[in-house]
Amino acid sequence: MIVAVLAYFAQSLARFIPYHYETQIANQYRGMYPPRTEVTEYLQQLVDHLAVAQELPADMRLTVHYVDKDTINAFATVGGHIVVFRGLLEKMPNENALAMVLAHEIAHVKHRHPIQALGRGVVVGLALSIVTGATGNQSLGSVLGDAGLLTILSFNRAQEEEADLTALVTLDRYYGHVAGADTFFEIVEQLPQRAGKENIPTFLSTHPLSHKRIERLHAIAQKNGWAFDRAVVPLPEAVLASLAPLPQSE
Repeated sequence: MIVAVLAYFAQSLARFIPYHYETQIANQYRGMYPPRTEVTEYLQQLVDHLAVAQELPADMRLTVHYVDKDTINAFATVGGHIVVFRGLLEKMPNENALAMVLAHEIAHVKHRHPIQALGRGVVVGLALSIVTGATGNQSLGSVLGDAGLLTILSFNRAQEEEADLTALVTLDRYYGHVAGADTFFEIVEQLPQRAGKENIPTFLSTHPLSHKRIERLHAIAQKNGWAFDRAVVPLPEAVLASLAPLPQSE
C-alpha cells in the first residue's frame, strides 16, 4: 500500500519537473537510438509541423528515431524522444493515418505523460530494491537502463484518451479535417491475434478495443464538426521506396 501511494504521488508531482531536467535524463541514453536516415528526416519534418499545430511549448524539442524492425509500434519516451518502427510505416496507407499516430505520441510529450510514468517506475523500482536488498544505484539503473527506460513507460487509460483528443484536434488544425484519424485503428482490428504483446502498439494496450476507439473518435469529430470524408495525403515516394524489401540474391 505504501508503494502504491508513493507511486501515485510520484506520478502526480512529476509533471511539475522542469522540462530541461527531463531532457537531461534522456540525454544519458542517446547511444541507444539508431542513426538517422532519410526516413528519419521525413518523420522529423512531419513531427515538427504537427508540433506547431499542437501548439507545443517552445522548450519542448522533439527528436524522432526510426527503427528498421517489423514491429508495428511507435512510442514516446522522456525528453521528447519519439520512436517509430518500420512495421508501423508499412501499415500506413497515407500520411494522415501516420500523422494521427505521431500526433498522439506528441500529445504524450505535451501532457508530460512519459515523465509521470518514469516517476512512478522509479519509486516502484526503489521500493523493490529495499525488499530485494539491492543497492539504490542498482535499482535506479535497472529502472533507467536501456530496456527499463522504454518498458516502464506505460500510460493509463485517462492519459491515452487525453492524447487521442489532442491528436484529433491537431489533425484538424494541420489538414483542415480529420480524414485518416481512424485508419490505423481499423488496420489494427484486422491484425491476427497473437499470444504476446510485442506486435501491439503501446498506446492500444490500456485503451478500449479499436472499434470502441473509432466510435469515440467519430463522436468527438461529429460534435466539433470535423470532417472525416476528405482527401488524404499520400506518403512520399522516397519513403515508400525505402520500405520496399531488398532483392534476394540467387
